[in-house]
Amino acid sequence: MTSKKRGSIPSMEALGDAFIGETVFVVLGASGDLAKKKTFPALFTLFRQGHLPSDIHIVGYARTKMTPEEFQTRATSYIKPPKNKEHQAEFETALAGFHKILSYVSGPYDQDSGYQDLEKHLREIESKRAKGEKRNRIFYMALPPSVFTEAAAGLKKNNYSTEGGNRLIVEKPFGKDLESCREMMSALKAEWAESETYRIDHYLGKEMVKNLLVLRFGNIVLDAVLNKNSVSNVQITFKEPFGTEGRGGYFDEFGIIRDVCQNHLLQALSVLTMERPVSFSAEDIRDEKVKVLRAIPPIKPQDTLLGQYVAADGKPGYLDDDTVPKGSTCPTFAALTLFINNPRWEGVPFIMKAGKALNEGKVEIRVQFKDVTSGIFTDIARDELVVRIQPDEAVYLKLNSKLPGLITKAVPTELNLNYSERFTDVEVPQAYEALILDAIKGDRSNFVRDDELDVAWKIFTPILHWIDGVDGGEKPKPEPYAYGSRGPADSAAFSARYGFRRTEEGSYTWPVTSVAANL
Repeated sequence: MTSKKRGSIPSMEALGDAFIGETVFVVLGASGDLAKKKTFPALFTLFRQGHLPSDIHIVGYARTKMTPEEFQTRATSYIKPPKNKEHQAEFETALAGFHKILSYVSGPYDQDSGYQDLEKHLREIESKRAKGEKRNRIFYMALPPSVFTEAAAGLKKNNYSTEGGNRLIVEKPFGKDLESCREMMSALKAEWAESETYRIDHYLGKEMVKNLLVLRFGNIVLDAVLNKNSVSNVQITFKEPFGTEGRGGYFDEFGIIRDVCQNHLLQALSVLTMERPVSFSAEDIRDEKVKVLRAIPPIKPQDTLLGQYVAADGKPGYLDDDTVPKGSTCPTFAALTLFINNPRWEGVPFIMKAGKALNEGKVEIRVQFKDVTSGIFTDIARDELVVRIQPDEAVYLKLNSKLPGLITKAVPTELNLNYSERFTDVEVPQAYEALILDAIKGDRSNFVRDDELDVAWKIFTPILHWIDGVDGGEKPKPEPYAYGSRGPADSAAFSARYGFRRTEEGSYTWPVTSVAANL
């Protein structure tokens, strides 16, 4: 029996400074939604699969008063048991083991007393370990941005380990514009070195975003056509089928562009368009991302379409949310067109769309190629490369093929790599699982560097100030769209303005079992 040849990529553990044992993982904001819905389930999965350091302890820290039992219940409330009953016993054993490495300390974020209580608890845990061993600490801030800087300062002053390594994981949002971002980063840098700081954008942990590097640079046929000579336009789409649902007050402070476009979608764009890095090391990858972002000029108002959902089919509109300020013009939908002024991509429109309360939940990258030279073909569909980030990860290439039969007719078909069908024995990791493991390993390639964050805000700050009326101008009024629709009525026309063309006016559906049946 011969083994299948597989491509070799350098081990990321070899590229980073891994915390192998003697590690305490502190989750600040442990009582919040992010921690219970994402952080703790990810830590449990890594624990269950044996990926965490052998001697790890997980400590929750928050203002809420809780008993150890209450904290354990809260921390594991979103951990789902396996559907397969054969794995139930193993799951219960893992969950019991996970409970044993959990503990909790309550305290404020703006007073030393809380961090001093945390330090006593950390030292108590570490005192039970062998002398001379490193005492590594990872601090994960699942916190609102209003307390980022004071929490970072409190941790550095009171909880910084002098007997091992320290890492600080920070969640977005990283400011509201270029100025506030720089203020926040300056405050963090005053306490924590850049090499110790891990800024999470969880889209960089998604399997399909990480796969872009291999798809592009591991396939000469794809990398050869991803340029201005072959590509007509690129559309990056983020769609959610639900509205703010009572969280409008928080959302209204940031809006859809800060929430999704400036971070998640821009990260996907940078990985798609960057030049080939010299290695898979973190700095080489991030150097190339920064280079391509620097080539993107600020977005202009004429390259922008804004929308806000209104009530439809029994669903409330954005302004019907009691937590939203009356008369708010905050956009819940945005279509933005960016351009990259470099030799590879000059003149290619990158259409970025994101919205809430739309007709479906989906995130995808759609690269639409230029028209085939006219002559023997008339009105033939364009080729497209589609990377579906979520749900149901997939890559498919839409091509034209002859319809089987006695006549010559070209029809659009697809070469389909659907992960659920192709990789049936592989579990696709969740983004937070991948990123937490990267932080433990010391692999910074999927985290946002400070200069990368700075140049990203330079692209978006002018358009955000225009929307917010910062310079005293009148705020643009978003176009209303019905809850559950495809977005504002002008959305399709906006894409068409930059060259995007829907196949046969949108009649193409994928996947299909019989092309002929649809003709």
